[in-house]
Amino acid sequence: MNGAQSLFKALTDAGLDTCFANPGTSEMQLVYEMGKSDTVRPVLCLQENVVTGAADGYARMAGKPAFTLLHVGSGFANGIANLHNAGRANTAMVNIVGANATYHQPNFPEHEMIGGKITDLARVVSHWTREAKSALELALLGAEAAQVAQMGAGRIATLVAPTNCHWDPAPDAPAIAAAMPTPGVAADTVKSIAGLLSNGKKTALLLGAQALRHEGLELAGRIAASTGAQLMGETFPSRLARGEGRVQIQLVPYFLEMAQPFFAQYEQIILVGALPPVSTFAYQGASTQKIPPGCEVAAFAAPDQDVLTGLAHLAKAVKAKRKVTPRQQRVEPKRPKGALTPGAIGQIVNLLMPENAILVDEGATAGLELYAETSGARAHDYLYAVPGAAIGNGLPVALGAAIASPERKVVALQADGSAMYTNQALWTMAHENCDITIVILKNDEYAILNVELARVREGAATPKMQKMLELNKPSINWVQIAEGMGVPAVAVSTAEDFHTAFRKALAKKGPRLIEATMAQNLQPFVDLIMQMRQAKA
Repeated sequence: MNGAQSLFKALTDAGLDTCFANPGTSEMQLVYEMGKSDTVRPVLCLQENVVTGAADGYARMAGKPAFTLLHVGSGFANGIANLHNAGRANTAMVNIVGANATYHQPNFPEHEMIGGKITDLARVVSHWTREAKSALELALLGAEAAQVAQMGAGRIATLVAPTNCHWDPAPDAPAIAAAMPTPGVAADTVKSIAGLLSNGKKTALLLGAQALRHEGLELAGRIAASTGAQLMGETFPSRLARGEGRVQIQLVPYFLEMAQPFFAQYEQIILVGALPPVSTFAYQGASTQKIPPGCEVAAFAAPDQDVLTGLAHLAKAVKAKRKVTPRQQRVEPKRPKGALTPGAIGQIVNLLMPENAILVDEGATAGLELYAETSGARAHDYLYAVPGAAIGNGLPVALGAAIASPERKVVALQADGSAMYTNQALWTMAHENCDITIVILKNDEYAILNVELARVREGAATPKMQKMLELNKPSINWVQIAEGMGVPAVAVSTAEDFHTAFRKALAKKGPRLIEATMAQNLQPFVDLIMQMRQAKA
């Protein structure tokens, strides 16, 4: 047995059976092993940011990691943006990154990094990073990577695998446990938080990670019903059980100007698998905190702890009964007509999306209306594509989710500008015949930047400023892009046409794309920001 065979056995013994790959020379021996195997499904992606994003979407739905094959430092670098998103989503993932032979690296061939090693690059987006020094160590580290990745809500483990470690002789891969132990919530913490829930203060449980999935929401709903606490979710949920019959929850608003009034009524916030909510960016003269200073914040469980068991113990401590806070009722809107707005798109998705679908959201500026209009849809899982705010993960996450859950329809609501970061995902969707309906939300601009520009500009935006934000010269033709990659596509610009196209797409098995040109008004957001700036002046 050589090192590649031993590593492959270590990964498959740990239960990893799906590989997203954009391999090169240094990964060919693992490609060879997968080609001989009946246990691993290889999924070819045409760019590394699609590889890492797809592995993210897969793990969110599968509840276990995939492994990736990435070619040397430059290939790994191409996948960093969506590794960052995956890390902020608490995703389990094992990355295998090829490298030059250990004895060739000092010769400084072309693939060597100019200022350091691949491990230096990997550590900023990985919870665990190692480079093998021998064939024996390659398998041992592969086994450890699989263990580390499955801790808590999920971690990113990156193993750098030099080519000589693949071909040198190696013993059989070691037998390993499925995962390292996940830290629990201390009994004293459960007792302390139970006390806070009975002190009479206006309280909210801010949920994240596993607490936003079905079992976590049921436990949190019971606790809230028994204590009077309100439920809220982190702004960017990696996976949220949502829709008809699910426990109702509000997400913390993204915009600081909306979040601060949202929190104003509360006296204490308890974090359950979530981090303290802060502004994504600092703005001149503005607070970086979404929670006002007078509101106390207490931590119950971090994302890498056993959140579900902790919630079960807390439910017992507060003597929670079976009743939960209100469940979401089915809200079926009237079929919209005329102009195709984000609200109209959301209403039609609500009307037609089947039960048990997976809704992937990278709607950007359309996202607020899309989220609101689909809250009363049939029961589904909602995946926010970019928890790390690095745009371009929507199509890869949808791809990975479809690979993990082939029996479920995936609906991807995707902003047009950020879709261009990873449009190569369309080819893999066609190649794997993934059951995904993609809606390109076309407004021909980086619309969110119009809102951000309002924070800093004096007077009206100049043509030169707008030139940095517009995508209409030329307008991107998504029908041609999709069809060129094997995905049937259609363009629409009215609510009636979108209803017809979306209904037909859902009725078909396999990938379908709808280019939806929207009429969108962001002026209310711009006015709100300008008014707040003037009030502070």
